[in-house]
Amino acid sequence: MRPQLMDFPKLGLFLVLILGWNDSFNCERPGVVNIGAILAYDSVIGRVAKAAIETAVHDVNSDKNVLAGTRLNLIMMNSNCNAFLGAIGALKILDREAVAIVGPQVSTTAHMISFISNGLQIPLVSFAATDPTLSSLQYPFFLRMTPSDSYQMKAVANLIHYYGWRQVIAIYVDNEFGRNGIDYLDDELANSTSKIYKIALPMEISQDKMTEALRNSRVIGPRVYVVHASPDSGLDIFSVAQQLNMMTDEYVWLVTDWFCTALGSSESNLLNTLNHLQGIVGFCQYVPVSSQKNGFMSKWEELHKKGMVTSKVNAYGFYAYDTVWAVARAIDDLLRDSGNVTFSSNNELVNMNGKIHFDQFKSFDDGYLLLQKLLLLNFTGITGQIQFDKNRNLKGGAYQIINIGRNIVHTVGYWTSHFGLSISLPNSLHENDERNLRAKQVLGNITWPGENTKTPRGWVAATNEKPLLILVPRRVSFVEFATVLDNHTVTGYCIDVFEAAIKLVPYAIPHKYVPFGDGITSPSSWTLVNMVANQTMDAGVGDITIAKNRTKIVDFTQPYITSGLVIVVPVKTIKSSAWSFLRPFSLDMWCVIGAYFLLIGAVVWLLEHRVNSDFRGPPKRQCLTIFLFSFSSLFHTQKENTVTFLGRFVMVVWFFLLLVITSSYTASLTSFLTIQQLASPISGIDSLIATNEPIGFQESSFARVYMIDVLKIRPSRLVPLRTPEDYAKALRLGPKRSGGVAAIVDELPYVEIFLQKFNGFGLVGEPFTRRGWGFVFPRGSPLAIDLSSAILKLSENGQLQMIHDRWLCKNNCTPKPAKSSDPYRLELSCFRGLFLVCGVVSFGALLIFLLRAIRQFIRFKSKQKDPADSSKGCSHMIYSFFDFLDEKEEAIKKMFKQQNNTSQPEVS
Repeated sequence: MRPQLMDFPKLGLFLVLILGWNDSFNCERPGVVNIGAILAYDSVIGRVAKAAIETAVHDVNSDKNVLAGTRLNLIMMNSNCNAFLGAIGALKILDREAVAIVGPQVSTTAHMISFISNGLQIPLVSFAATDPTLSSLQYPFFLRMTPSDSYQMKAVANLIHYYGWRQVIAIYVDNEFGRNGIDYLDDELANSTSKIYKIALPMEISQDKMTEALRNSRVIGPRVYVVHASPDSGLDIFSVAQQLNMMTDEYVWLVTDWFCTALGSSESNLLNTLNHLQGIVGFCQYVPVSSQKNGFMSKWEELHKKGMVTSKVNAYGFYAYDTVWAVARAIDDLLRDSGNVTFSSNNELVNMNGKIHFDQFKSFDDGYLLLQKLLLLNFTGITGQIQFDKNRNLKGGAYQIINIGRNIVHTVGYWTSHFGLSISLPNSLHENDERNLRAKQVLGNITWPGENTKTPRGWVAATNEKPLLILVPRRVSFVEFATVLDNHTVTGYCIDVFEAAIKLVPYAIPHKYVPFGDGITSPSSWTLVNMVANQTMDAGVGDITIAKNRTKIVDFTQPYITSGLVIVVPVKTIKSSAWSFLRPFSLDMWCVIGAYFLLIGAVVWLLEHRVNSDFRGPPKRQCLTIFLFSFSSLFHTQKENTVTFLGRFVMVVWFFLLLVITSSYTASLTSFLTIQQLASPISGIDSLIATNEPIGFQESSFARVYMIDVLKIRPSRLVPLRTPEDYAKALRLGPKRSGGVAAIVDELPYVEIFLQKFNGFGLVGEPFTRRGWGFVFPRGSPLAIDLSSAILKLSENGQLQMIHDRWLCKNNCTPKPAKSSDPYRLELSCFRGLFLVCGVVSFGALLIFLLRAIRQFIRFKSKQKDPADSSKGCSHMIYSFFDFLDEKEEAIKKMFKQQNNTSQPEVS
């Protein structure tokens, strides 16, 4: 037993060597790795891609630095642009254990095959499937070796926004490639508030159907077309457009990269069709010039000389070539890590028997690892830097913008995702520098269809076949603004303004007026606005107020008349009386003025009495002087002159007071003799709200909604009125009688018409809303902008005012304002400050005079030294002081001089 135990270490060593040798055997690189390719051999892209893929496989197998001796075996299948045949081809490729599929070429086929590749973990690396939705998380094994249409549609939207076009028509092939690409364009245009109309064309369409589709598109209005079609049949669209005369100077044709593919791969005879493509602007995938590109082009020329290819190479040929190299590099990295390619049976997949002969599908064991190797690639190919973003799309990429003019293809600019539009290509396509994008968005000169060098407007408002349908309210009241006569003629102020504005628009606008209303009641403006918003009609013309809630659903032009809600009330005319001259001042004011006349006379008399002989004399004369002096100063007819400084100072202030009072009196009296007065206490919107009286408004006007929602007035107070005659009747009845109102709230233009027709009414307060009337168009209509400019021109040249005067100012154009009771009666409070100043100055001057007089009196008594004065009472002293004041100033000075002379001997 012992020798047998000694054999176990040898046996273990033998097993280790066997397992190690077996593992080394499994890790050897395979001699051949299968890859597949699904193409449409007879398509413009497929013919070029087939030759490019075969050339790339040959170059990879010839390069010893790639795959280290392992060869690529290419398995190609023809889908014939059919998704079902493409799926069958994919199954045949997968049955032969291909590790990756180059393609598919068509987006529809890619959608179908992606589900299969997900289950078997086989990466799909497409060079031509540009449908943006293939980048979703639903297809984790799908990689795109060409820019997604999401980039291209952003470029197209930038160009449309750059030229200011607001509406476009998209013509596209009705499959995943066309629909999803245009949906992305729709999203991009929505960011710039542009609108898109979509016209889908079947994959196979007759020329008659295409003609019908293009003819119908002309009545939509926009003249900017974006064509997103197949390079195999897209050029037929322009042949039909040429026959329909749609390649003229009013049209714009923008095409995606299919157009450059069709031109780049065309035969020499196809270039003769360039004269039918004049003015087209296209987006081409930009492939930079490089030594690799030049080398590939040389190989392509050799193949062309040998007759192996008949088409010129296009951008998709370059991307197809780079796709094979990307797959080869990823496989090389995979083999460096795992050493071999293995597949495992997947029992969950159903066996399929019949024309496809295989027992069961096998999933690629390292499929996920190969996917990661592909996503980490970073090398330079013919098309530039090969690197994938987080959405498994090729990073970067640029578009060359071309223009066909005079049978020559011109480059007019470029577009990159980081820089936008530019006239020259940025130094690096991968720099994330977005500084001054607006300044860089410039393009070269473009020749548009019809050899037009001026940027087309891009739309037509209407045609003779489809005129602009304009809704006009059939008003039964205030017909001066808009109405329909018995002979179906539309007339009115609003109509004349619209016709004048249309003449200033630099293009013809065929239009037709459509009356709106039953002719019994005036129609609602809200209904008209909604019909335009729903595009039941193309526009609305009439007395339509621009309101905030309406601007959310329609576009308005610049206001052509100012409007606002105002209040109309009854007024009465004041009759003159014998005492009308007293009305300007209140009773308090008259009393204070009279008191000041007496006060000023008394103060000036005191200041002047001692020095001015005009203010001396018998008592009767002095009393008359006091009374008459100040009154005569009102007319500057006083005979007495002031000689003292204090008297003159008081008179200066008094004259200023008189100037202000007389000027105010004159103005107030003039107003009283000319104004009208209110017959109601309402003076404005606040007093109207505070009352509980009925308020009239025009039937179908927005005034009712405004008063209820904004002013919070109860609906029960509101009385609908229809005609100006109803206005006058309701106001004359008054709020106390049935059917009467205290006031009417309506828009100013209507009120102007009413006040011209009826007397005895006027406006109170100020307009409490600031609005205007405008013409209505659907949201996004360029007509609103052009007509706004035309209205401004009408205003500047005076034509708008002439139309206004012709319709709305037949009698007197100025609204009659109503005034509140005694509005110009002046109260004492208005002059309180002025009277106060005059009083302070007067009493100040009087105080200075008295202090000076008291000082002189004390000096006089001290010089006199009469012992008898001390024994007499205080009343005697007061009488003596008044006697002293009654003396003239000269006499007082003489008395002081005598006293000084008599006292000198005693001192000596």
